[in-house]
Amino acid sequence: MTADRHTAAIVPAAGRGERLGPGAPKALRLLGGAPLLVHAVRALSASHAIDVIVVAAPAGDLDEVRVMLDQAELATEVLVVAGGESRQDSVARALLALPAEIDVVLVHDAARPLVPAELIARVVAAVRSGHEAVVPGLPVADTIKQVDEGNVVEATLNRAALRAIQTPQGFARQVLQSAHAALDPESSPATDDAGLVEALGRPVLVIAGHEEAFKVTRPIDLVLAEAILARRRSAGVLG
Repeated sequence: MTADRHTAAIVPAAGRGERLGPGAPKALRLLGGAPLLVHAVRALSASHAIDVIVVAAPAGDLDEVRVMLDQAELATEVLVVAGGESRQDSVARALLALPAEIDVVLVHDAARPLVPAELIARVVAAVRSGHEAVVPGLPVADTIKQVDEGNVVEATLNRAALRAIQTPQGFARQVLQSAHAALDPESSPATDDAGLVEALGRPVLVIAGHEEAFKVTRPIDLVLAEAILARRRSAGVLG
């Protein structure tokens, strides 16, 4: 760990990913011959902005995950812990495994395997510039309508003010820990860690995201990811 940069990345990877179809946990599905998780961790390591990576893996797959990450020959230290039933539980468990020196924490979806290194570096830089919570986002291209329980339109939202949020999301460690400590287990779970920080009333900065940081959720997303990976490899970029 460097003397002037104490940055960790947490990768919650214990989810099943039912929309991707039956089979292995989503993080362990193959993309170009390697699991999505390996691609995501490799991207974090390649950014040179991360000192340690903590992967919250399915409890029954810890040994398999450790072996596959060892075989990836990463330059960054990687710790593997058992994830929980929810994303929030997995992140909370990973937070407990962080070295004391860490002061900036990124949380990144294992299902975003092609996130560019430059986006990771920009998120870290924005947190280190003084923002306690930073998320990358893209403008929304589709018209977004709010509907009621019967799927009748209640309102058409102004898409100019909307952003589709990606990961990695970056936080001052103490802010992220406070957000998880304040989480009410009886409330509806937030879909990202920034939502927990927002619930504390703390500001969250949105910076420009990247189209290749998309989330692999459906089978068609795997097709797109394979095409991008093939293009990168043909250009001599390892993936």
